[in-house]
Amino acid sequence: MTIQQQHKQTEVLAGPLMNGSAITMSSLDFWDNVISPARRDAGEPESTYQNFLSKVKDEIDDLGPEEKHICEKINELGFSRKYKTPYHMLNFDQLMLTGMRESKAVRRSVLAKLKALDEQVRTPPVDPMAVLNDPAAMRGILLTYTEKVLVLEEQVEAMKPDVEALERIAKADGSLNLTEAAKALQQQPKKFNQYLGSLSWIYRRAGNNRLLGYQDKVQQGLLEHKVTTITLPDGSERLSEQVRITPKGLAKLAKMLGVVQ
Repeated sequence: MTIQQQHKQTEVLAGPLMNGSAITMSSLDFWDNVISPARRDAGEPESTYQNFLSKVKDEIDDLGPEEKHICEKINELGFSRKYKTPYHMLNFDQLMLTGMRESKAVRRSVLAKLKALDEQVRTPPVDPMAVLNDPAAMRGILLTYTEKVLVLEEQVEAMKPDVEALERIAKADGSLNLTEAAKALQQQPKKFNQYLGSLSWIYRRAGNNRLLGYQDKVQQGLLEHKVTTITLPDGSERLSEQVRITPKGLAKLAKMLGVVQ
């Protein structure tokens, strides 16, 4: 287990403080929730909060007073050690200036998050009681949801034939050989076999040209092997094994290929 750092958030460090006109965030919270995740997603080299704090101090001239946040480290034995981490409160402009010190990929992510927070600040909060007491607003909400329900019902109705067809395939009796399955799914047999091979459904055994199904697909009930006895011209018999696609396998392939009967 690696050492875990647990930040016991105070009111100041609980996140962005959106007071109606500007975003205010601590440098520690900005690093933990915005800069560090953006760097990680962009594949940037690992860095530390202390390095980031140095950038903040170097970039911003009118930085406010330094404050301390009590953090706690817990090691793999369960012992904890408390220490103080310095931070500064940053306004929106200071957050933007500091974020622009990062690489291009990181800057894009930081800018998107800050813009999203800014939009939250500028969007006036909705009073649910006021909406409930406003007949016009209630009509608008009900109309919106009614339209959404109607659209969903139309989508379900349009999908109904496809769903029913897939259910019929899945419940059908008997299996199909590869050529029959290709025709049922409106595919060219050769390309269909290549497609099944790319999905690790079928393979050719070394020294044998016959196609066989992978055991995991057989166990899942998607494929089966049919063994038949063939009588040769000299009167002797030979066993022949053929891979076949079950109704369950056909239904799964129909979904994957976007084809129904």
